[in-house]
Amino acid sequence: MTHGSIIGYDINAKMCQISYYNEKTQEPETVDTGIEKENNQIPLVMNYYKETWTYGRQARRMSTVRDSISVEGIWECALGNRKIEVDGQEYEGVQLLADFVKYTLNGFEEIESITFTVPEKNEDIRVLLKGIGQKLGVAKENIYVQDYKESFCHYMFNQPKELWQYEAALFYCDEDVIRAYMLRELKNSSQKSRESFVTVDKVADARMEELEAVYPVLHVEKAKAADEHFKRFIQSVFNKKMISSVFLTGDGFENNWYPNSLRVLCNGRRAFMGNNLYSKGACYTAQRRKEEQSDAPVYLDETKLTEQISVRMRVNGEEGWYPLVSWGNHWYESDRQIEVLLGDTEDIEIHVDSLVTGRHLVESVSLKGLPDRKNYALRLKISTFFSDEKTCHIIFEDMGFGEFFAPSGFRLEKIIELGGSNGQFNSLS
Repeated sequence: MTHGSIIGYDINAKMCQISYYNEKTQEPETVDTGIEKENNQIPLVMNYYKETWTYGRQARRMSTVRDSISVEGIWECALGNRKIEVDGQEYEGVQLLADFVKYTLNGFEEIESITFTVPEKNEDIRVLLKGIGQKLGVAKENIYVQDYKESFCHYMFNQPKELWQYEAALFYCDEDVIRAYMLRELKNSSQKSRESFVTVDKVADARMEELEAVYPVLHVEKAKAADEHFKRFIQSVFNKKMISSVFLTGDGFENNWYPNSLRVLCNGRRAFMGNNLYSKGACYTAQRRKEEQSDAPVYLDETKLTEQISVRMRVNGEEGWYPLVSWGNHWYESDRQIEVLLGDTEDIEIHVDSLVTGRHLVESVSLKGLPDRKNYALRLKISTFFSDEKTCHIIFEDMGFGEFFAPSGFRLEKIIELGGSNGQFNSLS
């Protein structure tokens, strides 16, 4: 069995890669596939032969065996909710993907927390991977899904601060494309939050025909042209920017075809290369959320809430404004229930604060109709849920007080319209 119960799982249409949190070193480690040039990646392919399924590289080897059936395109079929016919029998793409994930994680005795990271995330992918995580026996609240940009952020949060003191650059290179991303700190317009917020922007991309000849076999003349092209690309990306560090990832960087570009990258900054950045970043997320740590900066993108909804409460003897809905979360992951003991008050004050505009709104909820009970004998449940990215519903219910008081049936719903992400996030700078 592999040590570790906290998993970062990088998956896309071609492959997966797994990192787990080592409690002794307190760092993620990537599962070793035994083949260095594979970068510890497991091909997303399965093979059926004589009623036996294999996966990954073993499935690739089995594909040469007569009468075996190689199954690819599993990711696309799962997302499209399509079936795949194998040996006269139809299999759900979702089930095959779930089986693949299960096979790859067989070395872990028990998984407490898992974060899936994907190139781009949407609601369908989130629901799909959440469901697969639950099939593994992981509690729903301990399954997270994030995209590569967020994984890059969480990886950087766990590096020395000098590596992202200013902006940090990430270059991704595949067979014929290079993309550049920048991690930057955002201006916080709210007077109530002392938290720091960061985002990752895709700042440029370029298709490079020269790379088709460079990858995977080095062609000297094409390599020189690609190196020059990449160098100019870097210079345009770095123009008038303060860059603390640079990270290179992707199969296209495997051959040493870019010596001149590398000198530009390393001029006054540190540069790193590796293909397990995303799975490690996902592993850091899983570990941080399992331990409920909140000292890292908050990652924001166009899909995250930029408003926070708070009520005044006393928790562990300390009185303050505590969030019912926190900025930096997805609206579809912000459902929550808490129970409070109500003091001597006739209404509840709700504060709504915006990171984008710094705007502070106050809403008041009348508790008229609640029973008159003294000495904190009124137990109230406060529930929040979103019907869409802008509309938050807050429900107040009387829960009674043990054997002393039965629930009165009091129920009140407050609807708060938030700004949403429609372009407002872009005003953060």
